[in-house]
Amino acid sequence: MVHRRTVEPDRGHVLSGPVLSDDAAGFLTALTGAAPQRPDMWNDALTHGSMGETRDYQRLEFLGDRVLGLVIADWLYERSEGAEGKLSQRLNALVARETCADVARALGVQPYMRLGKQARDDGGADSDNILGDVMEALIGALFLERGFEAARAFVRKAWARPMEGGTGQRKHPKAALQEWAAGNRRKPPVYAIVSREGPDHAATFTVSVSVKGVGEAEARGSSKQEAETNAARDFMKKFA
Repeated sequence: MVHRRTVEPDRGHVLSGPVLSDDAAGFLTALTGAAPQRPDMWNDALTHGSMGETRDYQRLEFLGDRVLGLVIADWLYERSEGAEGKLSQRLNALVARETCADVARALGVQPYMRLGKQARDDGGADSDNILGDVMEALIGALFLERGFEAARAFVRKAWARPMEGGTGQRKHPKAALQEWAAGNRRKPPVYAIVSREGPDHAATFTVSVSVKGVGEAEARGSSKQEAETNAARDFMKKFA
């Protein structure tokens, strides 16, 4: 008879594929209140495509995005008697990539993300796009492993600060600039990409916005949309 013993997971590449590290498992246990029962799935949620592995966070991100949207929509409906437009404005802000990234930073997710060397060297660990995606993937993993109520409780706790802080209650900078231009009988603002730097997973965009007869402002962001938002905000500070 051959006696077999459990083999401790190797930190490198093993025949069974990448496994969740002890550090990541401990972090996820503290974060979610229970030890991961499907460590391979949680490992996927922390894995960026730059690792070159067969599985990464993309499918879980797709699912988590929808779970997050439903939880936040339900929460807003419960808290507010506002009209659909106001609710939509807050929903869009609370589930935006930048907000998801901010939540991920606050929770301390960054050290546990699995990025290829080049992606990490390029600043991927602090990219709003990657952090936001990983945050949504973790929500997706939690939903699959423990169900909607567990995911709902987690989101309500993790998003308490942006919800209480009024994220999305103020008018979006681009909408505010559009209304300001119209109210001052100016032509609509014009946005233009000045430059795009870095690889796809850690790109930085520089965008300008101008209003004819008034002036121009430039700003940077990790996506075209973020750069446009920052440029509109800077324009309002400078000229409005």
